[in-house]
Amino acid sequence: MASATYNHRKYQPVEPVTGFTRTWPDRQVTEAPIWASVDLRDGNQALLEPMNVAQKQRLWHLLVKLGIKEIEVGFPSASQPDYDFTRWLIEENQIPDDVSIQVLVQAREELIAKTFEALKGVNKAVVHVYNSTSRIQRERVFGMGRDEIKDIAVRGARWVKEYAEKYPETDWTFQYSPESFTSTEVDYAVEVCDAVMDVWQPTPEKRCILNLPTTVEVGPPNHFADQVEYFCQHLNRRDSAIISVHTHNDRGGAVASAELALMAGADRVEGTLLGNGERTGNMDIVTLAINLYSQGVDPQLDLSNPDEIIQTCTECTGLPIHPRHPWIGELVYTAFSGSHQDAIRKSLKQQQSDEPWQVAYLPIDPTDLGRDYQAVIRVNSQSGKGGMTFLLERDFGISIPRWLQLELAPIVQQTSEQQGGELDSQIIHDLLIQHFVQDKAPVSMEGYRIERAGDNETLAASIRVEGLEQSIEGKGKGAMAAFINAWQARTGLDIHVVDYAEHAMGEGSDVAAAAYVQLNVAGQRVSGMAVDADTVSASLKAVVSGLNRSGTATQTVSVDQAQQA
Repeated sequence: MASATYNHRKYQPVEPVTGFTRTWPDRQVTEAPIWASVDLRDGNQALLEPMNVAQKQRLWHLLVKLGIKEIEVGFPSASQPDYDFTRWLIEENQIPDDVSIQVLVQAREELIAKTFEALKGVNKAVVHVYNSTSRIQRERVFGMGRDEIKDIAVRGARWVKEYAEKYPETDWTFQYSPESFTSTEVDYAVEVCDAVMDVWQPTPEKRCILNLPTTVEVGPPNHFADQVEYFCQHLNRRDSAIISVHTHNDRGGAVASAELALMAGADRVEGTLLGNGERTGNMDIVTLAINLYSQGVDPQLDLSNPDEIIQTCTECTGLPIHPRHPWIGELVYTAFSGSHQDAIRKSLKQQQSDEPWQVAYLPIDPTDLGRDYQAVIRVNSQSGKGGMTFLLERDFGISIPRWLQLELAPIVQQTSEQQGGELDSQIIHDLLIQHFVQDKAPVSMEGYRIERAGDNETLAASIRVEGLEQSIEGKGKGAMAAFINAWQARTGLDIHVVDYAEHAMGEGSDVAAAAYVQLNVAGQRVSGMAVDADTVSASLKAVVSGLNRSGTATQTVSVDQAQQA
């Protein structure tokens, strides 16, 4: 029996949009939208613990590296940390010439004045002003009529224009959002935006931005597309406005709403990298961009190294990524089913390099996103992975992490098929050491010295590269981070730790330690393992094993450098 409080009759469906010509279902998206990241504002304000300055700086650099040209950096009139971060960007010359920062402000003069103060000296910027226009907000929050709410928008637009004129050295772009657009009568939303444009007087050469948010997602994606197309068809000066959308995920349709909105005439999309945002999240830029990529559209973003995106976002926000996250989750290219594995194998065998991608169960080539084919077809516990892991732990005290299990299992399975019988624990152990412990050549760790200062450590290491001894030095939070930083400085390689595990191989004070590391080296994942009497030594040698296995360990280390050392 249903609960007495569970009553669907108290809800009403959204009203259909009428009075326009629906054309969007027959359209295709053929080019990337203007991407605008709101990770540092909308995403940040959705965190239980907002990002500190160092985290915001790190995420800023990632957004720029990915190729996003418009980045909303905060709400400087309402938050001192946002104000300070905005000033850091400007005063420290952190904004590339082709990137515009965007700031949000309510349609209130004192807040607009402080916003322009925060932006003083910037080369170019987007000032994003907003006020809520929905019927619910008008009637139940503000107690105002349509004309009064429109007057707020017009006054805000006028103040933005007046204060911008005080800073003529900056190239300003004005943006207006009718907040809660999806709950606003669409003809009224057009009326308010027309009034704002009458103040700003944009032109086709110098357009303003009109941003249509699903502040709360109250209807299906097709309804939002209808609203956007109605808006585009009825706006007085459509050619003088960039139509932007900012979709939220209350009904799970943020990406779909944004994608259909592009079909309906939108030019620009605001979102966050992995969908972080208030309530159930914002539109996921990564997901939408790869959606377009899978349809043959260049997203104009560099998403070839999702491990870096995942690591940076999770470490800066403290939010994990689901293993089934669209396109880039750990398991999204993994087939456990035997029939799926068979179909993938057969398709890959027939796939030609000069033909369109046609592989069963894989809508895009995983290698485009730094995933290898070994991770596509994995052996689960029913296929022997559980038994393999049990034997290693029982007989050798080796408890390999799950991600290394998944790499070792196909090797064990292939060996079993070649030998035509059961493999004992010694053979499995030998395969593990043979394939993943490569800490002797071409690079080996000869010794190291660590100095600690607060949270950071300075590591000076002696290594041997193809027989020549060298010295390297680096700093980081932990010996492994310091060693990787030293290695990156010496070689120029881009290296990230994807995962790490260690354990004692038994009980007592004199047992050996095993360390396992999964690295992302120049966009490709590679694993390494080492065993040593000392935990720190084991971790450093595991990194060396990974570098040796990557095939990049010596490619940029010159003989002259080695001889000088």
